[in-house]
Amino acid sequence: MPSGITDLLVSTGIVVAVAVALGFAVPAAVKRLGRRWPPAEALVRAARFPFRVLVLVVGLNAVVAANRPRGDGAEAWDALALALRILGIVNGAWLLAVVVLFVVDAALRRADLELDPRNAKRIRTQVQVARRVVVVAIVVLAFGAVLLSFDGVRAVGASLLASAGLVSVVAALAAQSTLGNLFAGMQLAFSDAIRIDDVVIVEDEYGTIEEITLSYVVVKLWDDRRLVLPCTYFTNTPFQNWTRKDSEMMGTVELDLDWRIDLQGLRAEFERCLGETSLYNGRSSGLVVTSAVQGLVQVRATVTADDPGTLFDLRCFVRERLVGWVQAHNPDALPRQRFEVVGEQAAPSALFKPGAA
Repeated sequence: MPSGITDLLVSTGIVVAVAVALGFAVPAAVKRLGRRWPPAEALVRAARFPFRVLVLVVGLNAVVAANRPRGDGAEAWDALALALRILGIVNGAWLLAVVVLFVVDAALRRADLELDPRNAKRIRTQVQVARRVVVVAIVVLAFGAVLLSFDGVRAVGASLLASAGLVSVVAALAAQSTLGNLFAGMQLAFSDAIRIDDVVIVEDEYGTIEEITLSYVVVKLWDDRRLVLPCTYFTNTPFQNWTRKDSEMMGTVELDLDWRIDLQGLRAEFERCLGETSLYNGRSSGLVVTSAVQGLVQVRATVTADDPGTLFDLRCFVRERLVGWVQAHNPDALPRQRFEVVGEQAAPSALFKPGAA
């Protein structure tokens, strides 16, 4: 066997052996050093395979660079070097994405454990958007690096720079709405206008924020439908956010009753039903007459609860109890419409009677 081939096989074997040794030794060392950091084992498990492949590719690149001939007849070596370079770029981007996403997810889990629910939702929203931005940035950079590995692409790139001004203007006009949604999505994530699980009223619909992306927001409506809106909707259109500061809410229960309502008895029943349910958080309550016109008395009861869903259940509970009390204990107060019928006056006597002269 020629000495050149022998040297190539020996060097390749050494590189493979070293890569395998490093692929097992480095993760074991990171695991040992990270005993005081519980996520270290999970990080090693997630990044183990891309790290081993990257070490092997780097070693093979070194072997090819050391043994590749120059000049004519080196086309196969050049193609192999190019393939290894592209594989190294892709694998390096893969490893970087795994590590970055692991760190981001670890920070998100820590925020869920250590922060109060409101701040945790804010951090979760920002992290999810930042996660997508990081992935897109890594993919774009890796794709650009792969393209620049080809000599023809580099030559084309130099000629494209001359017309970059015109191209940028055309691209900006063509992608105006897309870029608007992109920047609106980032603005929503970091301005704290909406967060994941926020309760909102949009397009006269009640729902919760289920997902925020760089281009659209998904709102889960109360009946399990999904309303998909562009990010620019939330930056250009007024909407209601019921849980931006906190989740506690106040609601009302209104009844139209007759003037003969026993207000003291109704108020006592109201206080009694609040004391019998855990839906009421005890912050504020009251029952007052807000209107007394057109033959009816309007009674308004105000209650508070810890979140919008609980408030809805509490309002239904109070309404049912008050209506039941009126029916059972004060039926005279049920709504009535009063009207008076005025009969027609008797017709005047006929001036002409049959048979009169």
